[in-house]
Amino acid sequence: MKRVTGIGGIFFKCDDVKSQKEWYQKHLGIPPVSDDSGGMFMWREKDSPEQVGLTAWSPFKMDTTYFAPSEKQFMFNYRVENLAALLEELKKEGVQIVGTMEEYSYGKFGWIMDPEGNKIELWEPIDDELSKNLK
Repeated sequence: MKRVTGIGGIFFKCDDVKSQKEWYQKHLGIPPVSDDSGGMFMWREKDSPEQVGLTAWSPFKMDTTYFAPSEKQFMFNYRVENLAALLEELKKEGVQIVGTMEEYSYGKFGWIMDPEGNKIELWEPIDDELSKNLK
């Protein structure tokens, strides 16, 4: 079974989300998608160039609980295939699962903890939906 197939996103906490977005846009060219979100890097799948993929970049407020139970300042999102099966396998391997899998029009999400207390978000994208919305 394939596990991680790529990086889905990079999320980090900061004191001033608006200023961070402005700094990253000015100095590194990462424009936010909207006032409520960070940036999106779009790319094409190597083996299926008709498929659009994306990697999210987003600052969060320092008091966010989205990274909980981790107390770290960052969280990585990894793209995966067959999230439900992967979560079952990880559970059998003794990996700490956080919450329950959630499903949205753009994909399924699940969360785990690594041995050093980093929360990891696992994302099984629905590429057809992404491709339609991002072309």
